[in-house]
Amino acid sequence: MRNEQEVNRAIDKYSDTVRRLCMIHLKNYADTEDIFQTVFLKYVLSSVSFENDEHEKAWFIRVTINACKDLLKSFFRSRTISLDDIMECPTELPTDYREVLEAVFSLPQKYRDVVYLHYFEDYTAPQISRILGKNVNTIYTILTRSRQMLREKLGGNEYGYE
Repeated sequence: MRNEQEVNRAIDKYSDTVRRLCMIHLKNYADTEDIFQTVFLKYVLSSVSFENDEHEKAWFIRVTINACKDLLKSFFRSRTISLDDIMECPTELPTDYREVLEAVFSLPQKYRDVVYLHYFEDYTAPQISRILGKNVNTIYTILTRSRQMLREKLGGNEYGYE
């Protein structure tokens, strides 16, 4: 593990490079910040000794690019769409999808959170129970009740809900 002085020096020296590489690959500020932290955490925990400054810089570049690629090909990233993206382009969404989304957003907060995590972020009920700090059976109950509310708002089985 590296000492604080080494880490601060590396952050001062390579932070711009790491951020620029992340923005080029990810085109997203939040993901850039996540990868930035990941890269410097790897640096803190690594025991690699560098031959010179060029070798160290090459290590940062390689680790940053690999972390960006890992994020871009991750299961989570390929299976989700952020709420910001959905709300920025509501006219481009299919009408059925837009209606379902509006119905979900009209649910009370505790139902909306569980429905969003389950259907939009693909979390299971046990995972949601850990995230929200609720009993797993409570999550199942909320999902059942929210499905019923959505069924009523969307007019029964018109959209394939049972």
